[in-house]
Amino acid sequence: MKKLELLSPAGSSEKLETAFYFGADACYFAGKKYGLRAFSDNFEQDELQKYIAYAHSLGKKCYITVNILAHNSDFDGLADYLIYLQEIGADAIIASDVGIISLSKKVAPKLEIHLSTQANCTNKYAGAFWAEVGVKRLVLAREVSVAEIKEMREFLPDDMEIEAFVHGAMCISYSGRCLLSNYLCKRDSNRGQCAQACRFEYFLREKNRDDEMTIQQDERGTYILNSKDMKMISHLKEMADAGVTSFKIEGRMKTSYYVANVTNAYRRALDLVESGKPFDPMLDAELEKSSHRRYTTGFYFDETDREYIESSTPISSYDFIANVVEDSANGQVKIEQRNRFCVGDELEILSPSDSFNKTFKVENIINSAGENVDIAQRVQEIVTINCPYPLHTGDILRRVAKATATNAVPTTK
Repeated sequence: MKKLELLSPAGSSEKLETAFYFGADACYFAGKKYGLRAFSDNFEQDELQKYIAYAHSLGKKCYITVNILAHNSDFDGLADYLIYLQEIGADAIIASDVGIISLSKKVAPKLEIHLSTQANCTNKYAGAFWAEVGVKRLVLAREVSVAEIKEMREFLPDDMEIEAFVHGAMCISYSGRCLLSNYLCKRDSNRGQCAQACRFEYFLREKNRDDEMTIQQDERGTYILNSKDMKMISHLKEMADAGVTSFKIEGRMKTSYYVANVTNAYRRALDLVESGKPFDPMLDAELEKSSHRRYTTGFYFDETDREYIESSTPISSYDFIANVVEDSANGQVKIEQRNRFCVGDELEILSPSDSFNKTFKVENIINSAGENVDIAQRVQEIVTINCPYPLHTGDILRRVAKATATNAVPTTK
């Protein structure tokens, strides 16, 4: 079996550092232009150079998204950008537009090209064509099955890599080629500005009547265009056996806590696959602890489309409480507070270390002024609390959600 790669999203430098800390082998992210997540923080050009160098110092890789469906005006300055990416050592670009791919081959021939899922590669013959034009990796459309992936792998050249999504939000349109956002909001999803119009609540009106009614599916209304989230953590071996070598997590617009939680779970699951050990069901439960819609395996096992449709809002069973900002010592640890907590609360540890999932009760809180307090409620204040387990910078503390099962994880910087 080839070395398996865990590929995590990085919508910001914080998320990139979080992903690598929790075990990602590579991250994908964008500059300020040409990527399909225009509203994530993204990276200035000097930041691209800085974080590519940072990743390489860790033995990790960086793939830069240049995956818009380009118009003529989008090519202004693009050649210089591609040359710059080659010069600073980007490990690959992710592209879907044949014009961009052709230009990259001409002006930056040493820059590896990965075919974006936006190109909708769903069959072995298309894959063979992309191999002929110099693409090194196929990021497959979400609409292919595991059986189809196996057939593609057997047909394609050995040096063609296969990447597939394993977790996160899915688009109701065919592999992301959607016009709904553009039509309703004047924001082109194919040029990085998706408004997620499929998540809106819609109404039905009979042609000859003026009144409208909600199409009821449950007490929250209808979500007939709203997909469930993908979750393939218990099927990674099947995907690896079919020929997938890069396992991709969606979520450049998600929080750092989401990136940490999901990357940590899939890192542990992939390690089990590579060591020949059976899947640990605990990892399946772990993915309930960050905000998500109900889960599905999508099209990987030929499930019907109705199993793909969601009918509820995001849910999460845990709140993100704090980041660890210094290694613990003498039973105490400094943390950056992200959500209100109190003396007496039980916190759980999210960590790539053996402290993972251990819990402890908060017995004391010392605020930034050195005062003992009962409640930490100032967001991003540095406070000190007790902890009997070893913690390291980058670890996260969380707590069972106190409000409701639909409590969403708060947004981080």
